[in-house]
Amino acid sequence: MLSEQAWIYKRAILSPTKKALIDSSSGKEWTYETLWEQVSGWANYFEQQGYKAGERIVVLSHNRIELFALLFACGLKGLIYVPLNYRLSTKELQYILDDCSPVAVIYDDEHRYLSAFFPTFNTIILSSITLSNNSDFHLNTDWKPDDPWLIIYTGGTTGSPKGAVLSFDNVNWNAINTIISWGLNEEDCTLNYMPMFHTGGLNALCIPILMAGGTVVTGNKFQAEEALKYLDSYKTTLSLFVPTMYQAMLETEYINKSLFPTVKCFLSGGAPCPHTIYNKFEEIGILFKEGYGLTEAGPNNFFVRPEKAMLKKGTVGKCMQFNEVKVINEKGEPCQANEVGELYVSGRHVFKHYWNNDGETENTFEGKWLKTGDLAIFDEDGDFFIVGRKKEIIISGGENIYPLEIEQRLAEHPNVKEAAVLGLEDVKWGECVTAFISYANSAVSEQELIDYCKVTLGSYKVPKKIYFLEELPRTDVGKINKKLLKEMALKAVE
Repeated sequence: MLSEQAWIYKRAILSPTKKALIDSSSGKEWTYETLWEQVSGWANYFEQQGYKAGERIVVLSHNRIELFALLFACGLKGLIYVPLNYRLSTKELQYILDDCSPVAVIYDDEHRYLSAFFPTFNTIILSSITLSNNSDFHLNTDWKPDDPWLIIYTGGTTGSPKGAVLSFDNVNWNAINTIISWGLNEEDCTLNYMPMFHTGGLNALCIPILMAGGTVVTGNKFQAEEALKYLDSYKTTLSLFVPTMYQAMLETEYINKSLFPTVKCFLSGGAPCPHTIYNKFEEIGILFKEGYGLTEAGPNNFFVRPEKAMLKKGTVGKCMQFNEVKVINEKGEPCQANEVGELYVSGRHVFKHYWNNDGETENTFEGKWLKTGDLAIFDEDGDFFIVGRKKEIIISGGENIYPLEIEQRLAEHPNVKEAAVLGLEDVKWGECVTAFISYANSAVSEQELIDYCKVTLGSYKVPKKIYFLEELPRTDVGKINKKLLKEMALKAVE
């Protein structure tokens, strides 16, 4: 009997001729029946190679629909799917490969050159494999819901990457929770430009929509105008983009031409969204909201109706149906309304542990609760807001300062495109509020921005120093790279 690890087979039985996947780069389209044939082919291939349950399969590839077949085939055979960030240095990739010890490293053609750097590993070029039409393979029957299905390596901007182990339960319950809480169904279609080595590119919308019987369109190299046109031409309903992508979209001509008739709303994630983006969507009459998530939990944890999101800019709404959240203050006590504390998350979507890293795992949990490291508040209506990272709090003159509040204010200035704020060591104040700015249209002076901040911010929150850059540096998933900004500032004062 097929268990829930094989739900993609059951979806293919229920919706055989429904379009499951579309590759916007190649134009390739798969029905659910075709997807199952591809999954079966890869499961057969893995069986022929003698790979055993629990062994790791590493994948280095741009977004493409074939990756879903690999993912599901790994699940059916009890193998652990490990997508890696191809933008990492060879040193960083070597660290991860040594950490997870894969039985195979699968590349797409664009990254086949990397195989020369890792001669001790079994490397496979994706396009070189001819899959069998034989769908008869041995399902891994020694299966439990908490068996690992994926390892997703997180960040590494504050140290060595950590491999978050996601079980079948974690992935499936995130999908179930999202389908029910967000009201997804087989009519939904998402355009995914989020990298598929990132939880946002797999678990935020793609897996839930496939489970619901909808359609996933993969995007590769993001171009704002092209992406907006795809939203219309593929009749998408809900898609996830990061704030930097939205900044680029709002600068196109097409955003003002289309009514996006099939789109329920635009969804932002990956980083807090500047309120200026909300305002621009509001001006052109398009619904917009943001979500919150992390690799270790879901990533989906909240739901907010877009109409409410436009009224309460920055809210991520309320906890979803099958998970719990709470906010804990510095004393370890539950926060009251409008009191800032650390966000804790619990549910069957929460990861089990970090691969080969018991110490970090232990530090991350308090009983059943995952300590996210993110700061949050909730208002009198029970709606939650993310106010920043715990490790990014600036303590200046004994006052706690939250960078996001200052970033939002700076972003409201008409000549500011983006802003990032962090604390730099200061002899007098302990830490000095420091801002980094990219221009929108024309130059603006440091004093003008300082005066602008003084209008709405307390004096201790106003930046003491402002650096101007053409563009703010990014991490591989589009977030502003504050670690690099700090390094740049420290070099500037040496």
